[in-house]
Amino acid sequence: MRDLAWLVASLLIVVAPHALRAPWWITLLAAFLYAWRIQIMLSRAPLPSRWLLIAVAAAAMLGVWAEYRTLFGRSPGIVLLALFSGLKLLEMRSQRDAAVVAFLCYFLIITNLLSTQSIPTAAAMLVALAVITTTLVGLGAPQRPARANLRTAGLLLAHAAPAALVLFLLFPRVPGPLWGLPQDAYTGVTGLSDNMTPGNIARLVLSDAIAFRVEFEGEPPAHRLRYWRGPVLWDFDGRTWTAGPTALTRFEPPRGGAETFRYEVVLEPHNRNWLFALETAASLPARSHFTADGQLLAHDFVRDRRRYAMTSIAGASRGPDEQPFGLRRALRLPQGSSPRATALAAQWRQQSASDADIVSRALKYFIEQRFLYTLDPALLGRDSVDDFLFGTREGFCEHFASAFAFLMRAAGVPARIVTGYLGGEPNSVDGIFTVRQSDAHAWAEVYLRGRGWVRVDPTSASVPGRLDSGLARAMTEGAALPFMLRPELEWLRGLRSRWEAVAHRWNVWVLGYNTERQRDLMAFVGMPDADWRSLTATLFTILGTITALLLAWSLRRLARPDPVQKAWQAFCRKLAARGVKRAPQEGPRDYSERAARALPRAQRPIRSIGALYIALRYGAQASAQGIAELRRRVRELRLT
Repeated sequence: MRDLAWLVASLLIVVAPHALRAPWWITLLAAFLYAWRIQIMLSRAPLPSRWLLIAVAAAAMLGVWAEYRTLFGRSPGIVLLALFSGLKLLEMRSQRDAAVVAFLCYFLIITNLLSTQSIPTAAAMLVALAVITTTLVGLGAPQRPARANLRTAGLLLAHAAPAALVLFLLFPRVPGPLWGLPQDAYTGVTGLSDNMTPGNIARLVLSDAIAFRVEFEGEPPAHRLRYWRGPVLWDFDGRTWTAGPTALTRFEPPRGGAETFRYEVVLEPHNRNWLFALETAASLPARSHFTADGQLLAHDFVRDRRRYAMTSIAGASRGPDEQPFGLRRALRLPQGSSPRATALAAQWRQQSASDADIVSRALKYFIEQRFLYTLDPALLGRDSVDDFLFGTREGFCEHFASAFAFLMRAAGVPARIVTGYLGGEPNSVDGIFTVRQSDAHAWAEVYLRGRGWVRVDPTSASVPGRLDSGLARAMTEGAALPFMLRPELEWLRGLRSRWEAVAHRWNVWVLGYNTERQRDLMAFVGMPDADWRSLTATLFTILGTITALLLAWSLRRLARPDPVQKAWQAFCRKLAARGVKRAPQEGPRDYSERAARALPRAQRPIRSIGALYIALRYGAQASAQGIAELRRRVRELRLT
């Protein structure tokens, strides 16, 4: 009964995190199977027949296939393992079957790390590891107290810890996802998209998820300079902006500029190949491309946490050159879309002497019209720009940027949309800047002859607080805010900062320990050209040394008598010196009585030492006080 309780506890610990991700009926079915096995044990009922178990397994597989349309992949594979663990409990008849379930629990620990590798998950899995190991120890010693089994399990795990550390540091790193998992391992990632429809970014801003963290060398840029460039959108169909095809180009450092900032980015996985950097990027990260419209693109999709160093120059320019095709593309508009906005732009064109003058008129218009900045704007119709400018007159950054770019194109000024992030706040604990999805932003760029592409942010023109102070201070009083931006939750933001500082170190030094970091470590210890062969040789050499040291320590403990036995041997030597030698077959009680008769002057201390030794040696547990008393009596024994 005790072994079954420990097995069920082990399964609950490793399966419980999956219950948050699995369909509800799978969670209920697994819980029912566990409860069924416990009920059988309590009622001493017979185990279900094999045919019934096969029928339940077939029904479970059919349900999983109906849910996922496959039996393969990460999610269906994990839920099938969870269900099969319950079925294995229902056919468990021997100690061997119980051991198989325990080893299945070990494998289920790994499956949790396929979904998340956060600190809470790692801590929970360490607890699971201890419980499962205690269960295995208990299977081999069913009458032993649970506390003693737990102590043995802790000792075994402590012995394994050095080997685990060496494996972590020296095992050759495998690039890419673990075991080449299928594509379902990359679903459910929040972030920017390669298209923008009114409302997209407003919904994204409600997420408090971290987009990336940034550590600056020296003074960080002011809030108004923290534009993090991402996807560039060129094509407009009257409602939605899309990126379309992007041309790669040779990276060349920008010209001019005021301040230079050097920093390191730890980018969260977002299942795209965009890399984010402050405008204007003056360096190119390793294994990345540069596009003609200023985007940084990784060679592959960012499906794991990525770290890269960057240099940016505020106010720098890429130069005034642009391909004619790009300029034509930046003027395209759908025919007949938003006629009122088109007429307004035509009026500006007639009244202006240059493209720069048109831009100034547009910004003045956005300032004077006093549009409402809100996360919950009214829905827009087919002519989305007209509806925003002359109808609802309320919106979020994508509404402002879309309307401005449309007006520029309608006035004959090439324009495009840039999405990314604006701002980011320093962590009060470690000083590292955190950029969240709630910092998502969209702005426009216009092409001016002689200057090239110039950033214009109509949102910041209409709502200056967004540029200077961030989203929370830019919203009107009483407006809905993302939960963690509410002013009354300052204490909760402080707790979050402390937690995120710890999590960042975990991400950088544990989860971020990749091939490059391993190579740096090997160079530090004198192996600059280490490959997988030398790493493997070093790994087995160190593991062999650890094994030898642990073996020597164990043998020393076996060879060393326990303190009770040591004190008894000293007692026997004293008596043997007086001619009372203990026979090999003689027990401690008989020997003490014979010695007391042979040495009548010391019969009382001899009998007391024998009785105390028997109590300590064969009692429930030898106390430290009793061992000390035995030593004292043996030491003070006089046989003159």
